[in-house]
Amino acid sequence: MDLAFAGLDQHAELMQQGQTTSQELTELFLGRIDRHDPALNAYRVVFAERARAEAAQADARRRSGDRRPLLGIPVAIKDDTDIAGEVTALGTGAAGGPAGADSEVVRRIRQAGAVILGKTNVPELTITPFTESPTWGLTRNPWDLQRTSGGSSGGSATAVAAGLASAALGSDGAGSIRIPAACCGLFGLKPQRGRVPAAPRVEPWHGLSVWGPITRRVADSARFYDAIRDGGESFAEAAAREPGRLRIAVSRKVPPGVPARPDAEQLGAVEGTADLLRGLGHEVIERELDFGSVWPNMVARYLRGIHDEGGALPYPDRLARRTRGYMRLGGLIPAAALARARAQEAADAARINRVFEESVDVVLTPMFTRRPPKVLEYEGRSAFWTVNGTARFVPYPGVFNHTGQPAAAVPSGFTGDGFPLAVQLVGPPEGEGVLLSLAAQLERERDWPAHRPAMAT
Repeated sequence: MDLAFAGLDQHAELMQQGQTTSQELTELFLGRIDRHDPALNAYRVVFAERARAEAAQADARRRSGDRRPLLGIPVAIKDDTDIAGEVTALGTGAAGGPAGADSEVVRRIRQAGAVILGKTNVPELTITPFTESPTWGLTRNPWDLQRTSGGSSGGSATAVAAGLASAALGSDGAGSIRIPAACCGLFGLKPQRGRVPAAPRVEPWHGLSVWGPITRRVADSARFYDAIRDGGESFAEAAAREPGRLRIAVSRKVPPGVPARPDAEQLGAVEGTADLLRGLGHEVIERELDFGSVWPNMVARYLRGIHDEGGALPYPDRLARRTRGYMRLGGLIPAAALARARAQEAADAARINRVFEESVDVVLTPMFTRRPPKVLEYEGRSAFWTVNGTARFVPYPGVFNHTGQPAAAVPSGFTGDGFPLAVQLVGPPEGEGVLLSLAAQLERERDWPAHRPAMAT
């Protein structure tokens, strides 16, 4: 077994069995960061000495009988999340000074015993589904260094895919856990809204954003979530159980308002997954989701959220031209239009989720319409050009930030030249358990954690 790629859950078990220690894991990852991250740029900052001290403390606690769920696990934290004494840079030089306290999710990660290796790169203000920052540089996909690892949790996904952390925290305002996970051959579950606390932030991006891990294995995400979530069933138990025979609807249609259609590679990922699900005994039906007006309602919340967040920074004049363009677009959405979009959420959710009233348990959609963009594909482009171009790339995930229900990016094989493919599984409200159970079954069949980028071995 290659220890760097074993994943959070196995790392916890190996430490419990005395086959490795937190100090050994931490040194392994710090060495790999030194070796591989100059080419990848996953981390904005690495806390090497602090991580070593935390690992030594974790090993001492384990020897004394401490059995916290993430004890000694080396993780990375997305740089939109407060760590006491560190700048939350948000991918920009426009941010202020160090945070005065940990965010609530970081407090819970620490309380569970994890070792924090560092903070991972994001695009400026976490806006785009590619991680490129004029301040902190380009983050690259370890499967293909000429392509993005997605965004906005691109640094977190690169760190996990390249074996530079056991797992990494991400956030998802319009797909930003699922998109990078899918770009990098990883598992990424966006939880039910409210499942993981956002404090000290209050309704980030007007209620679209949620926090959660990006991991190699479904069991890794389940263990991580059980340490940070509020309410719901045990995610670890859900991931460990058989899903039973499910009724799964396949929906390929792009939401109205986005002039795009999935290409042959992405449709192939959907068809291959549907065939596998049938082979596993599930009932797979064709049933397009009734998206209605969900797309403009989601975009109103997204763009107005960028406008409001950017305007609250202490040095907004330092923001890049394109970011200021996004803020201007958000400024065109008046408060009354934002209120209408938010008021429409319940009706949009009821219409889309009518499929679950038809004895459907899970919906399968494409994750993307095409392969992830090449790095610098949008360099020099305006905000208007970029928002339209990226909407055509990822029209599926943001819908479910607006409705608030869980959805997951699940690896679905590889292209002929070895690039990872993915699909999206969408659950009903409060339906993380069925997604974890089904995704774990797919993992057992496909064994995607056995695959790793050649450059990171």
